[in-house]
Amino acid sequence: MFFRKFGEKLKSLFGGRKIDEAFFEELEDTLIEGDLGARLTDEIITELRETARKEKITEAADLQKRMKEILSGYIEAYADKPRKGHLTVYMILGVNGVGKTTSIAKMAKRFTSEGYKVLLAAGDTFRAAAVDQLDIHAERLGIRIVKQQMGSDPGAVIYDAITSALAQGDDLILADTAGRMHNKENLMKELQKMDKVIHARGIEDADYRKFLVIDATTGQNGVSQALLFNQAVKLDGIILTKYDSAAKGGALVQIGRTLGLPILFVCTGEKYDDIRPFDKEEFLTSLMGLE
Repeated sequence: MFFRKFGEKLKSLFGGRKIDEAFFEELEDTLIEGDLGARLTDEIITELRETARKEKITEAADLQKRMKEILSGYIEAYADKPRKGHLTVYMILGVNGVGKTTSIAKMAKRFTSEGYKVLLAAGDTFRAAAVDQLDIHAERLGIRIVKQQMGSDPGAVIYDAITSALAQGDDLILADTAGRMHNKENLMKELQKMDKVIHARGIEDADYRKFLVIDATTGQNGVSQALLFNQAVKLDGIILTKYDSAAKGGALVQIGRTLGLPILFVCTGEKYDDIRPFDKEEFLTSLMGLE
């Protein structure tokens, strides 16, 4: 079960009690503690109050499914797939420590098992360990990788990767990117430069996606990261790591509501196969304590 603590709190709150001011106040506190944020929480509470008034609902349990319906409008699963026989580029972003490079390896294994020809691009040239780490994954998985020395221009790595992929008939490039530089401004400029290189190499918008990896246990920090990276290079979706009972699902709802970003994959462990597509129904059922 994911989001166990939060789901249990909501289940307890909605179960067997009358709707009154104390109920709404307690629900408000619970949602803010669950990282839904003050603005989104106020939006949800206002709509639930209005629903209870209009439909003359007196039991809290009758509002639980209504709240799930509200949240359902804020979050989506990413549905598109790369086209086989046609080059697609996925640029994978995220701050250091969220499991970005490992997530790329998991994605590579999954897409390869689905019949895609995958190429890895070691674009995090700022951190030597990142290039080595991705290289080790590529060797273990038997997947080609394009890399250069630490400190190299990451734009050049991406350029070479696209050239190689087109020559070899690859379907998908999974490009790693820097998660930290000397300051945020430098990092964002570097990402924007890579973005320009990809467009300059003739990769069309329909074949180019930018996904942000977020640690699902970080809560509000994940929201801040999504806002920052989306400002630098418009994001297309989210990949979640550490998706377990300690995860803070409210932040994900907040990201969906604020930026409209769908979720591509969730990662649940350290093994290459510990990755799966995001299941919206499972997420909401668990988050709301409806299991």
